[in-house]
Amino acid sequence: MAELKGRRLVLGVTGGIAAYKAAELARRLVGDGAEVHAVLTSSAARFVTPVTFQALTGRLAWCDPWDARMPDNMAHIELSRAADAIVVAPASADFLARLAHGRADDLLAALCLARDCPLLVAPAMNRQMWQNPATRRNAEQLVADGVTLLGPAEGEQACGETGPGRMLEPQDIHDAVAGFFQPKVLAGRRVLLTAGPTFEALDAVRGLTNPSSGRMGFALARAARDAGARVTLVSGPVALAAPAGVARIDVVSAREMHAAVMQRVAQCDIFIGVAAVADYRPAAPLADKLKKDGRELQIALTPNPDILAEVAALARPPLCIGFAAESRGLEAYAEEKRRRKNLALVVGNLVRDGLGGENNTVILFDEQGRHPLGPAPKIEIARAIVARIGALLAGNGEG
Repeated sequence: MAELKGRRLVLGVTGGIAAYKAAELARRLVGDGAEVHAVLTSSAARFVTPVTFQALTGRLAWCDPWDARMPDNMAHIELSRAADAIVVAPASADFLARLAHGRADDLLAALCLARDCPLLVAPAMNRQMWQNPATRRNAEQLVADGVTLLGPAEGEQACGETGPGRMLEPQDIHDAVAGFFQPKVLAGRRVLLTAGPTFEALDAVRGLTNPSSGRMGFALARAARDAGARVTLVSGPVALAAPAGVARIDVVSAREMHAAVMQRVAQCDIFIGVAAVADYRPAAPLADKLKKDGRELQIALTPNPDILAEVAALARPPLCIGFAAESRGLEAYAEEKRRRKNLALVVGNLVRDGLGGENNTVILFDEQGRHPLGPAPKIEIARAIVARIGALLAGNGEG
């Protein structure tokens, strides 16, 4: 990922069973070109050793504030002053408390106190510890002090209980760190977007759908979140996890997607119609499974609502962005769609170039002309689309 290439990061690890996941996080950050310097508390070193992080990062790992490997024993100054960010994962309840009160009683706490760079922490603890009023006060104080909290998530915990306090998964933390460095061109904006296919029931088990994976829409949700927006994602049936911090509404049919969008569109500034919505549905779906009898079958189809057109036609519409997936004649169809539906931007692509896959090749169409993107991974395409949306907002005097 370009966002992390060449970044110098301090990875802080505190005591807790989630410390083993920090090794995977280090591997992912290094794999994307980041320079990672691991700093462990003495408690963390009881769960994972500094040697593990030295092997994964190719750099010295630190634990002792009196470590003579750093000239003048100034590790707490040198490590933080040269860093682009400090990421503490996991961050225990004890460490959050020490941060909130400005303690400097070990190397990691001291370098966080002496930092000139952003601090991101991923809490990890038992649900009762996270919900304790003291921990809640400490977390609120850290946010007020400008610290970025990543999570925590809800789920099964090492103690056998289930609830809030579980550390985000390494991939989620990696993505959040990468997103942290993104320009906040949508800061304060509210984005509503659709993603994935719809499924239009024919009978109790069959239906009409398409091979959309939802990856482009989910990548756009992540890119908009990273650009500072508050994002709501209305998704058809896909096998993807929503990006952390994105509100997700699951639907199945086009009519369900239409209802979910129209219920929320008045509260959004930007609407992005990424979903591959079925244009038609069976007019009379059967309650039971249709039995095969060898005869030809004719199915009457009726049009589905055009969600994007309806949103764009509102008396006070949000900024509307549409997608046009075509099998041929891309430029003519995409530009005609933009003008007919009065859209600020249309993202056009040929079906063979991206539908259902990991990568995409698209052309952006707006009043200023055409802007080709890719081929590239969908998250890179999504970030470029978000940058273009930011430029359109700025050009309208709204940015």
